[in-house]
Amino acid sequence: MKIVIPGGTGNVGAVLERGLLAAGHRVIVLTRNPSRPHHLHWDGRTLGPWAEAIDGADAVVNLAGRSVSCRYTPENLKAMMDSRIDSTRVVGEAVAAATAPPPVWLQASTATIYAHTFGRANDEATGVIGGAEPDAPAYWAESIAIAQAWERTLDEADTPHTRKVAMRSAMTMSPDRGSVFDVLSRMVLLGLGGPVGGGRQYVSWIHEEDFVRAVLFLIDRADLSGPVNLASPHPLRQKDFMRVLRRAWGGHFGLPATRWMAELGAFALRSDTELLLKSRRVIPGRLEAAGFAFTYPAWEAAADDLARRVAGNRRWPLVRTPGIHVRAA
Repeated sequence: MKIVIPGGTGNVGAVLERGLLAAGHRVIVLTRNPSRPHHLHWDGRTLGPWAEAIDGADAVVNLAGRSVSCRYTPENLKAMMDSRIDSTRVVGEAVAAATAPPPVWLQASTATIYAHTFGRANDEATGVIGGAEPDAPAYWAESIAIAQAWERTLDEADTPHTRKVAMRSAMTMSPDRGSVFDVLSRMVLLGLGGPVGGGRQYVSWIHEEDFVRAVLFLIDRADLSGPVNLASPHPLRQKDFMRVLRRAWGGHFGLPATRWMAELGAFALRSDTELLLKSRRVIPGRLEAAGFAFTYPAWEAAADDLARRVAGNRRWPLVRTPGIHVRAA
């Protein structure tokens, strides 16, 4: 298949590009900074020659949007909103203008759209959209408003011949540098991978292999449209999630962090505590109902796989993974 990936040079884009190429598909990545022969330039806002790639494509998977790993300042929130709305709108314009529009358009969204909860898990049918939780900081509603506007822009695109899917994705776990797994693993190896803010909050995640397989599954299933959760069926409380990750790295002490310590750490990393403290308990109701089988449904096997791959490919400080001994030069 010919698959076009707008915004395909971030961590998730790299995962998808690698997986699709390995499966033998033809991939075209739209990016502001082309670096490979199959990359095309676009600005994420206006139509241009790049739109020709969408005409006749088998699928479009739009991943464009400013990273959420930043301080939630008014300027950054505006950039997060604008980058998502503008890119979704212009992809819709390209699809609408195509002589042979792609049969399916998968649009990135986020599991963050659901309410902060310690109770019942959120699926697509009964999940609660967030923004008014009494036990969550008021500013967390900003990221939910961005997610809702993102999906609304997809819904409003006039593309009657193209099926549209909003991928409400949890954190994609991959061995790549700069990925969520990379950052969390570095915390573990520094002894900082303990409970944060008590550790009761749920962490939803998906292994990179299952993310790529889910994308191909959604491309193939013409009966699936609208919101679909891309997340493992087994989210964990943060304290258990990190305990499993410490064990995958051979066993490390995990220093607990209070909320104020998390605030200091997030400030130092130029990030926001919502990424650590919001309880995202999301499950893949529609994927499982449609017969999708996860290769890595449980975090234990996923963490073991990723840790072994990272340790085998990098020269990190001492790593105590069973069977693997990596020491810095």
